[in-house]
Amino acid sequence: MGARKRLAAEARKEAKKNVYMARLVDNPTSPRKTRIMADVIRGKDVDYAMNVLKFSRKESAEKLLKLLKSAIANWQVKNEGARLEDAHLYVKTIMVDGGRMLKRIRTAPQGRAHRIRKRSNHVTIVIDSRVPEVAVENNETNE
Repeated sequence: MGARKRLAAEARKEAKKNVYMARLVDNPTSPRKTRIMADVIRGKDVDYAMNVLKFSRKESAEKLLKLLKSAIANWQVKNEGARLEDAHLYVKTIMVDGGRMLKRIRTAPQGRAHRIRKRSNHVTIVIDSRVPEVAVENNETNE
């Protein structure tokens, strides 16, 4: 590996140290249905978002709840000494992108056929702390 590539890779790795995210790939629900729940929790505190997703009757809410828990676990791995309650985590960004589409045929009248598109999506969720990291580190040293 060349020096430029190595330096660029190290810079990318350093930038990802402060990003806490989780991805869900090929979720077998249409992106439009999943975006409804994503819009509800975008920018909200993690506790509020978890309660909304837990008590929602939408199918995609269950999968988004599991994804949010995964993002929180990723935050805990990178911040071993910090307490979850002191960090004031919130959903920074949540993106729902279209995934692969399975194309099927349904019979139609008079010998015709209609195309059925079974859609899927990719969800990326990023959480962040409302408290600056310096304050979180100071709380750890004071205790």
